[in-house]
Amino acid sequence: MESFSSRISNGLQHMSESLFVGMCQMVGTSKEVAIRRETADIDYMLNRQIKTNNKVIKMLSGSRREGFRLKGSDFDYMFWTNDHQVIIDMSQYCNTANTTLIFSDSSESPPGFALLELLTRSKYREVQLACVTMNDRVYISSSTYRQLTCSSVIPNSVVHGPCGSAHIAGIIADIEFDTALSFVSDCWPPSASSWIDRCHSWPDPEVVDDIIRNGCHFVAIGHPLGPHTNEEWRISFSQAEYKVVNSMNHCQFLTYGLLKLFLKEVMYQQSEDTNKLLCSYHMKTTVFWAIQQNTLPHWCPQNLLAGFWVCFKLLLKWVYEGVCPNFFIPQNNLFLTKIHGPAQNRLFLQLHELYKKGLACLLQSSSIRSYIIDVLYDPTLSICTDESTLRSQVDYDVELGRELDLVSLCTKNLFGLIKAMHTIEQLVYSPLTHYQAVTIRTFTATIFQYTAFQLQNIYTNTGFNKQLYIADKLSCQLLKLAAKFGCVSDMLYIAMYYYNTLRYREALFVLEMTKVKLAQPYLMYRDHVDRERYTEAVGGQSWSTKMRQAVAKDVRLDNRIGYISDLLLEQQPALHDKNKPQLFIPVFVMLHFLEFLCYRHVDTTLSQAALDELQVLVHHDQGLYVPHLLRDISWEILGICQQITGNLQAALYSYKQSLAQYPFNNIQTATHRRIQDILSQQ
Repeated sequence: MESFSSRISNGLQHMSESLFVGMCQMVGTSKEVAIRRETADIDYMLNRQIKTNNKVIKMLSGSRREGFRLKGSDFDYMFWTNDHQVIIDMSQYCNTANTTLIFSDSSESPPGFALLELLTRSKYREVQLACVTMNDRVYISSSTYRQLTCSSVIPNSVVHGPCGSAHIAGIIADIEFDTALSFVSDCWPPSASSWIDRCHSWPDPEVVDDIIRNGCHFVAIGHPLGPHTNEEWRISFSQAEYKVVNSMNHCQFLTYGLLKLFLKEVMYQQSEDTNKLLCSYHMKTTVFWAIQQNTLPHWCPQNLLAGFWVCFKLLLKWVYEGVCPNFFIPQNNLFLTKIHGPAQNRLFLQLHELYKKGLACLLQSSSIRSYIIDVLYDPTLSICTDESTLRSQVDYDVELGRELDLVSLCTKNLFGLIKAMHTIEQLVYSPLTHYQAVTIRTFTATIFQYTAFQLQNIYTNTGFNKQLYIADKLSCQLLKLAAKFGCVSDMLYIAMYYYNTLRYREALFVLEMTKVKLAQPYLMYRDHVDRERYTEAVGGQSWSTKMRQAVAKDVRLDNRIGYISDLLLEQQPALHDKNKPQLFIPVFVMLHFLEFLCYRHVDTTLSQAALDELQVLVHHDQGLYVPHLLRDISWEILGICQQITGNLQAALYSYKQSLAQYPFNNIQTATHRRIQDILSQQ
């Protein structure tokens, strides 16, 4: 007969397998996580290589970069300039006109922190204003720099740690953006040298070498108990942490996700006086140490609960001792300023109560509970942990499309676009994963589109017919190539270009082809897709074929480039908003808009029919083809069409409706101007 301990062990394994499946549903399968990471990686790589000196580098960091898409996840970004470099040793000093040198002086600071001495003059006003003099040396004050740059990325941000934090309320979700302006160092800090010696079995030596080669960052916050709190900077290992997370197997990653959910849904619910003492970073640190100390020999689906329990016990031990050692600099106690005294005691008692309940404490989590209870009620329930059974290929296509929507290009001038083409040309011949290759295709289509319209903008008013003819021919070729690299909706850029160059019939021919493709029952738009028909139509095809035949995206108009004169007014106010460098227009709204504009010069009856279709769409769509966050521009475009036809009352109503929507595209100034224009005519 099976022993009692064996039955308990089998029961735990069974629950672990069920929870593994549940975590894959909530956090993602290994393939979904790979899609998220690899698209973000190639996006960052391309933009960094395209950037010339003196440009600001942007990097997605935090949990979203790691591959999480949990509800309520923040968007964390780090920014730094190419022409400012932190050196660790004075022997690295070199007098260069192109680089501002900063010396990291950690001699008087607590572990993990340093003073930043400005060695050469900075051209940036914020750096100059943040300078303070101590002992005849010039240092950059972290507190002053943080205040000066807090809202430089997102207006009206508030200071949150080393970041500027902005809460953007939307109809669909409320999103937190944390932006940290930092300084970069190519050197690995000496205070973290012990970490290298600890990496015997994990991470792999190649990962360790890569981490060391890429150095660290310095973010604008000092140690609260340090001698120079307002001047000190914290060493940030954000890039290193991402690579360490990347080296986890999927079960380890899901354990990290399980701890994040447990923190939010159980620990945070204990009491108000302790619910902000622990944070997600503590959970990440716990998993790092648990893996590196080889506490659990096998991290696999059958051991998911065992892995969680190992981490929870380690966290409990740290809270009892009041010491949470930073993974890279153990002397830096992450609990030092918050978890001590009475607060530490209360937190320990609360965690110990959870500990006494054993793994049953997980039942307090609303997200996790059902996956454990299902197995408790039916121990014979068959659990399959094969990830291929958890997601279909359509799910992965939707995930990939969603991530590609986040890909953006940071340069729009012709020199930058040419450099971008050369960069992509080099990358094409380097080893790429499937998702990286797909991301490059998306980048390429975007570059071709930007270049085509930039050429048209530049040469339209030169007065040289030969130059205009050559530019026009090249623009048309680029837009047709972009449509081959891109998706169904990329054909609309060709129609826009034809309309802009007064070739209305050619534009209508393209629009008719596009309309046929957009009308297919297997079309994938955002998360909306008929899975069965999509699989029948393009299942088994390459992603590039699927994009050309069955995938549509919202139309993006960069506000620094003129596309069509009818929307220039909407682009101008948004141009000054760093968060909205583009207008986002629903693909079906843009289709009917272009039909209306082109038919006005060909057939007024069909022009009115296109306007009627647009009106029905904007008035009656329930978020399927006109996403809630894009209703501002949708009502605006309807109003523009109505104003063109002379139906001023209808246009006035549409503009007021546009103002009533969430201002995602930041077009309110343009809307008010259009309203004033109508009122002045009455």
